[in-house]
Amino acid sequence: MTDTLFSKIIRREIPATIVYEDEDILGFKDIAPQAPVHVLFIPKHAPIPTLDDATAEQAPLLGRLLLAAAEYARREGLAQDGYRVVMNCREHAGQTVFHIHLHLLAGAPLGHFGTP
Repeated sequence: MTDTLFSKIIRREIPATIVYEDEDILGFKDIAPQAPVHVLFIPKHAPIPTLDDATAEQAPLLGRLLLAAAEYARREGLAQDGYRVVMNCREHAGQTVFHIHLHLLAGAPLGHFGTP
C-alpha cells in the first residue's frame, strides 16, 4: 500500500483538526465539508485501501469505525437530530484517498438520496 494523505495525518506530518482518537481510530474534520459537521474516521494501524479490500479478519476494525462515529455523534449532541455515515468505495463512488474511511455528516437536514 502506498503512503496516503491520511497516513501522513496519522503521523502528524500534515495538520488536521483532530476531534476523536482512540487506540485504533482517528477522527478529524474534512477540509472540504459537505455538511455543517463533516468528520472522517480512519483506522490508524491498518491502511486498507477500499472496503472491497477488507477481509473477514478486519470486521472488528470496521465495526470500530462505526462505533467511533456513533460515539462522537452522541458526545457532540448530534445523535438526537440524526447523522449520516457514508463510505465510498473506489473512484465511481467518489473515493479520492485510498485509505478506508467513514464520513460522518450532520448538523442540518441532509435530505434523501435521489437517483443517480
